[in-house]
Formats: sequence, C-alpha cells, structure tokens
Amino acid sequence: MRTPPGSPGEGSALPARTTGLPPPAERGATVIPDRVVARIAVQAARTAQSRRAAVPPDRGSPEAPSASAAARIGSVRLHLAMDLPYPTDIPRVCERIQQDVAQKVAQLTGLRVEEVVLTVRRLVTAADTSRGRVR
Repeated sequence: MRTPPGSPGEGSALPARTTGLPPPAERGATVIPDRVVARIAVQAARTAQSRRAAVPPDRGSPEAPSASAAARIGSVRLHLAMDLPYPTDIPRVCERIQQDVAQKVAQLTGLRVEEVVLTVRRLVTAADTSRGRVR
C-alpha cells in the first residue's frame, strides 16, 4: 500500500514526536559549569601527572592536582596546580601535561581550551618522604 505524497508516513526519517521541535541549532545550548570543567581537568591532570611525571616509589607521593576553570561561550581557560618529581625536565614535562590536559578537556567537554596555566606547587624529592625537618 502506498501513501500519498506529503503524508506523515512517506519517507520521513524522523519520528513523529520531533516534527514540532525547532532545528537543533535553535533549541539552545548545553552549559557546563566551571566546577565541572575543573573536575574534568583535575582527572586529566592526575592522568597526565602519572604518565609524564611519575614520582618513583621511594620518593613519596605527590598531592593530588587542583584546578580551576573559567568558561566562556565555547571556550575555557584552565589553571592547574600540582607537584612534580625532582630531578626532572620541568619545562618539557609541564608543556606535555598542559597539552594532555587541554586535549582531554576539549575532547570531553567540546570546549576550546584557550590556555592552561600550570603552577608547580612543590618538587617531590627523596627528602620529602619523611615530611620532617632535616637537621
């Protein structure tokens, strides 16, 4: 049985319930709060820290990274703070961590990462394992 041209059953790929909705571009925007983007950045920084700047087991464990985010329409700026092992090539490791975090945040949120500022809180050395004062 054929349906007449222009009837609801002919060639319509969309379900009937979406025919009354405006096009996707006109429906609105998905907004991701800054704190959610910051949490994603912390997870990405933690992963990057373990890949790029793993602290040897005899040197103690670094504190968890922290992050803050400032999102604007379609883009975000990130600020990270983390510990790194010493000795290490600090500029190279920081650059790689920044790239890893920017890539992961962009992938998971769909936001363009304009800037990733990385602050090294402290360098973890062999003396940091005791966390006591050296005399």
